[in-house]
Amino acid sequence: MYQAYKRQFEDELKEIRESGMWKEVGVLEGKQGAEILIKNDKNDENDKSDKNKGTKLLNFCANNYLGLASSDELAQAAIEGVKKYGFGEASVRFIVGTSMIHKDLEKEISRFFGTEDAITYTSCFDANTGLFETILKEGDAIFSDELNHASIIDGVRLCKAERFRYKNSDMADLEAKLKEFRDRVGTGLDPSVNERGSKPSPTRESRLLIATDGVFSMDGITAKISQICDLAEKYGAMVMVDDSHGSGVLGEHGRGAVEGLMDRVDILTSTFGKALGGAGGGFTAGRKEIIQVLHQRSRTTLFSNSLPPMIASAALHVLQNFDSKFISLRKQLAENTSYFRSAMEKLGFALGGDGRHPITPVMLGEEKLATEMAAKLFTHGIYVRGFTYPVVPKGKARIRVQISAAHTKEQMDKAAEAFGKVGKEMGITEKRE
Repeated sequence: MYQAYKRQFEDELKEIRESGMWKEVGVLEGKQGAEILIKNDKNDENDKSDKNKGTKLLNFCANNYLGLASSDELAQAAIEGVKKYGFGEASVRFIVGTSMIHKDLEKEISRFFGTEDAITYTSCFDANTGLFETILKEGDAIFSDELNHASIIDGVRLCKAERFRYKNSDMADLEAKLKEFRDRVGTGLDPSVNERGSKPSPTRESRLLIATDGVFSMDGITAKISQICDLAEKYGAMVMVDDSHGSGVLGEHGRGAVEGLMDRVDILTSTFGKALGGAGGGFTAGRKEIIQVLHQRSRTTLFSNSLPPMIASAALHVLQNFDSKFISLRKQLAENTSYFRSAMEKLGFALGGDGRHPITPVMLGEEKLATEMAAKLFTHGIYVRGFTYPVVPKGKARIRVQISAAHTKEQMDKAAEAFGKVGKEMGITEKRE
């Protein structure tokens, strides 16, 4: 039967290639870091000579914000986790039980972010897809930013709540949609609450939830979380923030975009796959009653094995030692981000982002332009990726540069120089003296 469909898939793949949206997957030889080796397609796997080694590149496209992905210290913590707890529990938590490393990590997550409770998942994608259908049902409403991560979008699709999508960080649009639902369904608020800004309490069954990324990953823009909380309190909604790109990066103490706001944010999801280690793993933290409901009913924990002990052990080490050992890396990251953005702006590139976050989108617009420029930069020793539809909207293609605390000024200078040369060759920037 497959032969009847084979041609359809071949045509689809051809269309992706011709449109400039084909996504090549590089293969790393060795550790993640500011400098990496990418396996050459024509390498002879049996040839161990130097001539057969991969291409050495400066890596500017990883989420390795603090440079911890290749840390020997974290590797040792992971090894200790394996030695003590093995590879895993070989089943789901409610059947075989949970490991002490997971309970210790969940307690540390709560301490670190200042929440009442936490639950770990194998990824933040699982945390998000296991959230919304668990706590929302028909008759409830969810208000989601249009630029939210795919995991939020997929999670929302699984639930039966009424869905509203508001324009990116547009508080007027968000309020209009909250008001629309309130006017149609009712306020759900206790009329005895005074008008001095006291947080209203829902008196009916329907639940309202506002969901946003803490940092929008394709744009490097930080969400207006404080203003979102203001609207949530006004209209009796809960607030959920996915701060995967903010945790360990933003805030004076590295607690992310939610730093100083966790008493107002009801649900926080995030990852250990970016700044806080780099291997993977995710979690949901927040109000204890919500976390306990997730333990009881979230399908992505009830029907999935626990986070591997070696990742949990390394993640625990990062959180326990963040304030004493790793906070300085966050400060170096901020300096590197400012340095690189300044160099690129002087070259005439149009940059996205708000400058607070190390995500630095180089805005190009055309799909083929982004993929071709990324390929040319590869030949100059710079590893970046062109982001095209469906990862970003059509016509808004870009190269997303990501800065790390591990990058040196010399490496950032080399990257900017390569961007300048390729930009002039392709007519993207004007020739400068």
